[in-house]
Amino acid sequence: MDPRSQQADAPAQRSVIDNAIYIDGERADTPPSLAEAVAALRSRRGSMAWIGLYRPAEAEILKLADEFGLHELAVEDAIVAHQRPKADRYGETLFLVLRAAQYLDSPEKVEFGELHVFVGPDFVLTVRHSEAPDLSKVRRRMETDPDLLRQGPQAVLYAILDAVVDGYAPVVAGLQKDIDEIEVQVFGGDPAAPRRIYALSREVIEFQRATRPLLDMLNGLIAGSPKYGVDEELQRYLRDVADHAITVVERVDNFRQMLQDILIVNSTLVSQAQNEEMKNVTQASYAQSEEVKKISSWAAILFAPTLVGTIYGMNFTHMPELGWIYGYPFAVALMAAVCGALYLIFKRRNWL
Repeated sequence: MDPRSQQADAPAQRSVIDNAIYIDGERADTPPSLAEAVAALRSRRGSMAWIGLYRPAEAEILKLADEFGLHELAVEDAIVAHQRPKADRYGETLFLVLRAAQYLDSPEKVEFGELHVFVGPDFVLTVRHSEAPDLSKVRRRMETDPDLLRQGPQAVLYAILDAVVDGYAPVVAGLQKDIDEIEVQVFGGDPAAPRRIYALSREVIEFQRATRPLLDMLNGLIAGSPKYGVDEELQRYLRDVADHAITVVERVDNFRQMLQDILIVNSTLVSQAQNEEMKNVTQASYAQSEEVKKISSWAAILFAPTLVGTIYGMNFTHMPELGWIYGYPFAVALMAAVCGALYLIFKRRNWL
């Protein structure tokens, strides 16, 4: 169970966003409490209750479960929350878990919400665990269309599904904008691009988990519509919602592929930049090596006459050629010969 249920919650009625009884597509009553809503539903033939709850206490859900005969597994899911999108049928009651989404412009991120819907023969019970989706707009839309609302809980379910799927459109547009910005970052060499690609990829994956199960869910509802007597016009509306959901799922799949491609391109660009840097370093090292060769060659050439001159500069008494008349020219010629030989050797090896 959710630890939230063990907390001392505010008065139960604060979680009731709206509580209405409808007869023939018109709001007939707005009971002040859930108990009175159940009593009004039981006392009026052909009526429908639409109860909207926002983060209700566990006791509140359990009370409604007893009144409407909700299955304990569905009730447990509604209390614990954090469920994957799904649709389960328990007898005459249909239980759906939907994941709504909204794009936040300022932080440029996607915020996901969770909505649980119980649909029975004469009631609709919605349990929201987040701000999105705003079901008050759905209720106003239905109340301005009595012909649609007259078709009962299935029509309300359609309107809720339609609102959730329509809410994905701004998210798709926001993600597309983020991907366009990331492409600019990648080709601009922004080092922060990989981190943003990773964060956006996680949002896209979460978005896939929220939208992809909708296809099977909607297809199942459409396939079972004749069995449960759903109006043909309402079936057309459900197929329209399914078409929109398919479009969203395809766009989200494309986003994930695009992000993978962008990540590959970013890795390629980074590798190219590193290779170019290594090339420049190699070229610099090569140029430095060539300079070292030249310096070493001239140092060796200059070392030869220095060595000869140093030895003969010791002025020892007994040294060869000190008394020879050609000693000096011979020493100079020797130094020149050694320098010339070294020069030719280094030149042949391209050190000079």
